[in-house]
Amino acid sequence: MMQCTLQHEPIDVEALLAQCTNPSDGAVVCFIGRPRNIDNGREVVYLEYEAHQSMAIKELNALMKKASEQFAINDCIVVHRLGRVDIGQASVVIIVTSMHRKDAYAASQYIIDELKKIVPIWKKEFYKDGSQWKTG
Repeated sequence: MMQCTLQHEPIDVEALLAQCTNPSDGAVVCFIGRPRNIDNGREVVYLEYEAHQSMAIKELNALMKKASEQFAINDCIVVHRLGRVDIGQASVVIIVTSMHRKDAYAASQYIIDELKKIVPIWKKEFYKDGSQWKTG
């Protein structure tokens, strides 16, 4: 199963993990990216994400396909929030399953690294005294 979603609602990590039921998978790697309350010495209050949604989905699907070609993975789920995301909430969740942990870890890292480089999702940090668009 390869699945990607962009959504404004909070991400239900447990529901996503429950979809990964392949009995041959010995490894399930779940990466959760979330806003932190400080960046470069400035107090972050919350983030907002915007995306070119159709292009982002296209790029995410391509990333998952490349990951499945490079690593021995079975399931891959990528969910990214849009809109306001408060400190500590999940902004992105990547779940990768495989028979062995090495491939699951490597695929998960590949996906998050490439997502930040090429997927048209933009992050704006909001501080007590202003805001700033951030890059990958």
